[in-house]
Amino acid sequence: MTLTPRKTRRSWDEPAHAHFLTYSCFRRLPLLTRDRTRRWVLDALAQTRQKRDVELWAYVIMPEHVHVLLCPRGSDYEMRRILVALKRPVSDAARRYLEHMEDDKWLERLSAEYPSRRIFRFWQPGGGFDHNVFREKTVPTVIDYIHANPVRRGLVAHPTDWPWSSARFWEGWSDVPLRMDDPFG
Repeated sequence: MTLTPRKTRRSWDEPAHAHFLTYSCFRRLPLLTRDRTRRWVLDALAQTRQKRDVELWAYVIMPEHVHVLLCPRGSDYEMRRILVALKRPVSDAARRYLEHMEDDKWLERLSAEYPSRRIFRFWQPGGGFDHNVFREKTVPTVIDYIHANPVRRGLVAHPTDWPWSSARFWEGWSDVPLRMDDPFG
């Protein structure tokens, strides 16, 4: 299957703006159903927080996509680089895992053919959805939207029933896989 070049997306790298991100698995496949893969996403979130100097305010890992609300601390940042920091480690870990397992079926399924090369794809090409959040009163609404995603999909009855989100942190649980930064602190 030959794919056409990906669309470009417009992004605004504005100081003091939070970003509500959504990025999806290649061909919307449910690649995030295993704990191992979800931990790769959590590790990428933690590493991005440190290396790209961002605050993490909320996240949810769904079977085929991820929602993240983050805010770069510095005034000089590029969302495209932050997205690469979030996505590439997961893709690299998945490819290494499949190569180690010698799973040619999945390696083939997660590859895209371009005119000049063949590329392993864990994530859908492009930047996904990036919405600037610049009004403080919008932040709780976005966090609630992110946490309600598994409920809307019928995966759980309450946001804290889904262990792969920051909902438990915001409900005061101490045993969480990743602590969030306080957007109002």
